[in-house]
Formats: sequence, structure tokens, C-alpha cells
Amino acid sequence: MIDRYVAGDTPVHRLAPEAKVAATIAFVVAVVATPRHAVWAFVADAVIVSAIVVVARVPRRALLGGLRLELPFVAFAVLLPFLGSDPRVEVAGISLSVPGSWGAFAILAKGTLGVAASIVLAATTTPADLVRGLERLHVPKVLVSIAAFMVRYLTILTGEAERMHIARQSRGYEPRWLWQAGAIGASVGTLFVRAYERGERVHLAMCSRGYDGTMPELGGRRADGRDWMLAAIAPLAAAVVAVAALVTS
Repeated sequence: MIDRYVAGDTPVHRLAPEAKVAATIAFVVAVVATPRHAVWAFVADAVIVSAIVVVARVPRRALLGGLRLELPFVAFAVLLPFLGSDPRVEVAGISLSVPGSWGAFAILAKGTLGVAASIVLAATTTPADLVRGLERLHVPKVLVSIAAFMVRYLTILTGEAERMHIARQSRGYEPRWLWQAGAIGASVGTLFVRAYERGERVHLAMCSRGYDGTMPELGGRRADGRDWMLAAIAPLAAAVVAVAALVTS
């Protein structure tokens, strides 16, 4: 999700990062707490997410591209109706588990809504602002530092891998088949060694500039009452839907 920021000047973009991070987490918690049999509740949550996508002007390509992240969970969910326990029901001559079918629906519905909310957060918040938001929400400093380093080193690793890829192509070798897996393994090993050496050089450079094990506090505008009020609209709506679903189920 780190490279999915879409520049814009919408009300969602202008919200303080800590408010958006907290709102996303609260929305996902409300969706997870929704009973799996309440189909109407997930439809209502989808309407909430769709409204935010429209307000934030998130491109359709960015949204659909991000939803590919849940494909492994989709593959797992497809098996549940066949492997679930009794009772079972016949659909087009195929015996399906009723609990397994509801479990598959819950995974797909909750997973899709959670990933969509994360996509909106990533599309409207820069990586630096995401780290800043975690810091202001008093996430442990060690985790914030790890996240900050991950954001910065991902670009470095991607650049190193791209240069190695170009070097292989310039020498007329591009492993694509299973029997060429040795070359891919050697490339991964070389990338690890290069990344490790690059990390040592960066660490020495940071120490020479006074790094003492903690990242300096990042600046930027902090959330005010208006930010928290606007950010709370979606999670509060999802919480109301979840409570109503729990009461009526």
C-alpha cells in the first residue's frame, strides 16, 4: 500500500494523518464486529466506503489494483463451502456446507471492505504522513521506526532489483522457466547482500549525523476538532450498522 498515493486536494486528502489512520482502524473493527449473516449491513458498509471513494476521487484503477491483495483470501474462501461442516445444501447438484458458505461470504465481505478502506487511506495519505500519523497516535517508537525504515528502504531495494534486472537483460539472460530457478535464487541472494551492505552504509551515515536510536519527531499540521469530527463520520456510521445488525440478528 505504500506506493499508492494519488495526489489531490479533496476533503479526505486535507484531513490530518492521525485522524485518517484512527478512522480507518475504527471502521475495520466495526466491519469485523458485524455478524456474518447480516447481508444488508455489509451492503450499507459498502455504500459508506463507496461514498468516501467518490469524495476522495480515488481512481478506479487504483482501487481495483489494490483489491488484488485479497486474492489469496478469496482462494481460501472458495474452498470453505466444500470443506465446511454440516448441515449441507444441494446447489446445482453440488453439496455445499451452510456454515462454510457463510464463512466464505464473511471473509469476502469483511476482507473486501477492509482492503478498500486501506486503499482509500493509502491513496489519500503520503507514506511520510502515515508514519507521522502513527507517531502521533502514540504507537511504540520502535514500530514507528521500523515502519519509517521500511518505507525508505523499499524504494532502495526496488531500485537495486531493477538495476540487476537491467544488467541480466543487457547480458542476454532473462530466467523465466522452472529449470532456471537457480538464477533467480542467485539474484535474490545478491540482492540481500547488496541491501545489507547498503543498510550498513546508511546506518553509519546516520550515526555520524547524531542518530541515537530514535527517529526525530516529524512536523506538520496536527489534527484539530474539525479533523476528528469529519474522520469519525465513517466509523460511527459503520458502528451504528454493526450494532443494529447485532440487535436484529
